[in-house]
Amino acid sequence: MSKAIRITETGGPEVLKLVDVEVGAPGPGEVQVRHAAIGLNFIDVYFRTGLYPVPLPAGVGLEGAGVITAVGDGVTGFAVGDRVAYCDRPPGSYCELRNMAVGPLVRLPEAVAFDTAAAMMLKGLTVEYLFHRTFKLQPGQTILFHAAAGGVGLIAMQWAKALGVTVIGTAGSPEKAALAKQHGADHVILYREENVVERVRELTDGAMVPVVYDSVGKDTFQMSIDSLQPFGTMVSFGNASGPVPPMPLTALKGSLYITRPGLMAHTGNRATLAEMAARLFEVVGSGKVKIDIEQRYALADAAQAHRDLEGRRTRGSSILLP
Repeated sequence: MSKAIRITETGGPEVLKLVDVEVGAPGPGEVQVRHAAIGLNFIDVYFRTGLYPVPLPAGVGLEGAGVITAVGDGVTGFAVGDRVAYCDRPPGSYCELRNMAVGPLVRLPEAVAFDTAAAMMLKGLTVEYLFHRTFKLQPGQTILFHAAAGGVGLIAMQWAKALGVTVIGTAGSPEKAALAKQHGADHVILYREENVVERVRELTDGAMVPVVYDSVGKDTFQMSIDSLQPFGTMVSFGNASGPVPPMPLTALKGSLYITRPGLMAHTGNRATLAEMAARLFEVVGSGKVKIDIEQRYALADAAQAHRDLEGRRTRGSSILLP
């Protein structure tokens, strides 16, 4: 038997239950992975609450790192003993052991520890597509990035600096602002206390920014739109404060562009996934981006981890340990 977190209904953190599950042999095209570490991400909350519907009962979690312990028929390119990491659907990484298709798996370099991989795959690959695919950043540009002290944000601060980009971040407290600056943010706006749009105007001498990266959603959406320069791009990639209300197209004054990108649309292609993972492993391996694991929880404490995540009491990356 193996321990796993399951939900039989959607709702608050209390619906996350630790149960015993029987894990059989992997099927054709599958491998069995024993987790060494499991990633914790805000998207997990969306599945738990039902914002992203899945058939119930269901597992939770999209990210993990560990070792292959068995290989199913027809699998090529992977073998028992391989170190691997992944971040993809279907949910189910909150467990000790699981069978899964090989599509999302990448080999983990020996230089990258399991806990680092579990803390960075989803967040790091997100930053990769945001900066290299959704809006390709160029040296000398100035960007606005919300939730600069979050797990994605701290990776983004460092990666942007490596690209020669000036970063204006937002944070909810002086402590988080200081953390974002330690990781490369040039300026941090306390969005609960300051007028974000006016501060962006001041910091850019009235030019505003060509792109805003916004994972907060409802609370920051309008200020993001208002911080863009003509022909600027609004990148909405999360809903930490709730979904963005419906808006008329006339709100995009100034010939603005808006996009709602998703990681799985990129990683669904094996060649693209390999390219993204290689870029992530390179920037982390070079030391230009360091992965800070600020919180570690036992798998059995997944509900508390979700409470902390939703209460914005976490900093940097968090992992679950089976």
